[in-house]
Amino acid sequence: MLHDMRFHREEYLALMTFQPGARPMLAELFGPLIGLEAEWRAQGATPEELSLVAFDWDWVYVVGCGGATGLFGGPPPRVLEETEEYRVTCDALGRRLRLCKATATIPLPQNYPVVDMESWLRVKPLFEFSEARIDRDAVQRARRAREAGALDRAELPGGFDTARELLGVENACLCYYDQPELMVDILETLGDTAVRVLERVGEHVTLDQLSVHEDMAGKHAPLVGPDHVEEWIAPYYRRVWEVARACGARLFDMDSDGNMNPVLPAFLEAGLNVMHPMEPAAGMDIVALRSRYGTRLAMKGGIDKHVLRRSLSEIDAELEYKLQPHLRTGMVFSLDHRIPNGTPLAHYRHYVDTARELLGLPPRDAAHTGWARMSF
Repeated sequence: MLHDMRFHREEYLALMTFQPGARPMLAELFGPLIGLEAEWRAQGATPEELSLVAFDWDWVYVVGCGGATGLFGGPPPRVLEETEEYRVTCDALGRRLRLCKATATIPLPQNYPVVDMESWLRVKPLFEFSEARIDRDAVQRARRAREAGALDRAELPGGFDTARELLGVENACLCYYDQPELMVDILETLGDTAVRVLERVGEHVTLDQLSVHEDMAGKHAPLVGPDHVEEWIAPYYRRVWEVARACGARLFDMDSDGNMNPVLPAFLEAGLNVMHPMEPAAGMDIVALRSRYGTRLAMKGGIDKHVLRRSLSEIDAELEYKLQPHLRTGMVFSLDHRIPNGTPLAHYRHYVDTARELLGLPPRDAAHTGWARMSF
């Protein structure tokens, strides 16, 4: 249902490109962890609160551009084993994936398809360009949706993330040293495909945003350093971003958890200008980052999810520190990842209502119900 808190694409672009007068945005990026719904239900949550629509979040409708840039084709996923506790599946790459139903939303690979150039060449066709990657009907739907106010997004396979999905974390990191020709071929293949897809899509629709998923950092540091980014990943980014900009894109957004501070300058030089979710526990302080990078970096997230399990006064202090007036452009205020288990419903309500008040947004209105995940 459309309501007052939906942003038109022009409003969203104005906000994220630091235009004066843009209204602030308060959103929920990811939603709850598994298990929180049962906790909240026991605390008297309404069905509307359990689905998050009662919190009247800001959002912008996002539409895919109609072109597939990453893994494409291969056998359909199939279930190998399933119990009440877990599910084991096999994906298009031949990986066995195990999902623990009670605690996880993302399955963990038990094996990887690539160990060397020979094994990469067997799966490489799934990443190469073909005209089948362009869904002409979807491209036309994207054009019409954009004209109606939707944000038109193209996706870019992660430069590190894809290598990790193919080789596993350890072998992906070693690949830069032990098999550099393999890493070159992976990145060149991804770049060739993305460029050709965007060139064709761009003939029919104007893009707004290029999005990339990396998740390449832990709490203390990224898995690769700035030299690796500059030598390997940045040329791939620049090549595709040049085409995306020619198709109209103004935002280049990265999703990466963890401490990205050491590699952030290298990514900014490669064209990146938006990042989320900015985890405070990993040293990603949006106040300090704004002071350092100014309008070079728009952000989403940044509010410490863990503070919701503490006192109301600590929640207030976090919001007063983060929701400062000079941060209200180039920023989507949100928790820095999923709402953690153990978050009292009363605290979440307080967080929402206090944040709205500090930002000058109207109080929640039961007549306004709508939510859309904003971690795009």
